[in-house]
Amino acid sequence: MDYKLPYREQNSNKGTFGKVLNVAGSKNYIGAAYLSSLSVLKIGAGYVGLASEKNIIKAVSALLPETVFLSRKEGLNNINNFDVILIGCGLGQGFWSKYWFKKFVNKLRNSDKPVVIDADGLNIISKLNLSLPRNLIITPHPAEAARLLEISISDVITDTEHFAKELSNKYNCVTVLKTHRTIVCDTNGNIYKNEHGNSALSKAGTGDVLAGIIAGLLAQRMLPFDAAKLGVYLHSIAGELVSEELTEYSVLASDVVNYIPKVIKRINQQS
Repeated sequence: MDYKLPYREQNSNKGTFGKVLNVAGSKNYIGAAYLSSLSVLKIGAGYVGLASEKNIIKAVSALLPETVFLSRKEGLNNINNFDVILIGCGLGQGFWSKYWFKKFVNKLRNSDKPVVIDADGLNIISKLNLSLPRNLIITPHPAEAARLLEISISDVITDTEHFAKELSNKYNCVTVLKTHRTIVCDTNGNIYKNEHGNSALSKAGTGDVLAGIIAGLLAQRMLPFDAAKLGVYLHSIAGELVSEELTEYSVLASDVVNYIPKVIKRINQQS
């Protein structure tokens, strides 16, 4: 695979590199909203709007003032102002989480905007019969994949390539099936098997980082399958590099984000 980063036009503004609406966060998952939003910006997108609850906005604004903050209703009403929608990171599965998830998905089902659904968004899909967006990437780990396919986790782990294809066929999407060797599959059955990464990425929050990276690449006009493949690669290399310094035991998701620039430099030096 040619690991080529999106081209950076010098005569540019924040709109040149795309705008991501991140529908994320809930009472117990403030960090997910922060990490996913930060990753969108670190990978090069020009603008991220976080549509969330008041307490989430208050917390994230202290950590990431570069984010634009909206209520869920404001995000829904202004959805056409964004190029990419990321939904699900730390969203929760309570009544209001499901309510807003359905609102956003229903608004997007006839849109061509790229949509990334992660984490609790996937758990909500597994419980509800929804018509999903047509330009979709899903990013399940094996337990989420098992719920989506109504099979056991052991089945998923036994044949990840097969079940990644099953997910792409069932949901008409690009699937990022996250394991120690993550599989990316599109609706045509094309497969990318990542050969990088280590146990440093087996830590809470790293999935939110990956979802943000992929959304940020989509904002820079990458095609969904290409953005998913490159996002997985960048994420895994960041995990390898940071663990050389901090060990695989001690890496945090925020450390992975902070190594994104080093991975970008490495790719640019190789190209």
